[in-house]
Amino acid sequence: MKMPRMEVKPTRSELLEVKKRIKLTKSGYKILKMKRDGLIIEFFKILEQAKEVRMKITKDYELAMGKIATANAVDGTIAVKSAAFALRLHPEITLRSKNIMGLVVPEIETNSIKSTIDQRGYGVIGTSTHIDDATAAFESLVETLVQAAEIETTMKKLLDEIEKTKRRVNALEYKVIPELEAAESFIELRLEEMERENTFRLKRIKDKAGAREVETAS
Repeated sequence: MKMPRMEVKPTRSELLEVKKRIKLTKSGYKILKMKRDGLIIEFFKILEQAKEVRMKITKDYELAMGKIATANAVDGTIAVKSAAFALRLHPEITLRSKNIMGLVVPEIETNSIKSTIDQRGYGVIGTSTHIDDATAAFESLVETLVQAAEIETTMKKLLDEIEKTKRRVNALEYKVIPELEAAESFIELRLEEMERENTFRLKRIKDKAGAREVETAS
């Protein structure tokens, strides 16, 4: 039998301690496997959202660029830039956090991205609805980009945690548990050998004592 790497004493108290460690380690192993599987499920859910939001970014970007091109053509570049500089409200981003399978990931809340005509700061006189359309299109694009940033960050954190959990699961499965079980088998074998040796020793003592009694009697 292969000797365990860890230093173990072939005693019954050590055997009980090793058995206890095996039980606790296997329990932790099952919990980590459940966590790993749960994280993988969550990752694929987020992956689907990422695919959708990437498609939406492309769609929103193309729409926004089309709208701004039309506004530049109808109202002129100077009018479009003036409308942009007249903006009164600026987007506000609040970074919060949420928990996914014990993993803390960011949750981004946005305010003041979408605005009304009054809030945009430019007057309706001297501008056409094309500028309004372009503004609304870019506001939608910014919202989608913020959503994408949250999803992409969550995906990265999930991937890192999955890899970390997989390494811990593999370490328990292929190193820690086998070594503990090897130590358990080693101690049990040594205890059996020691018991046989003691039995043999007692038998020899008994045999010698019996021989002396026979000699004394004769």
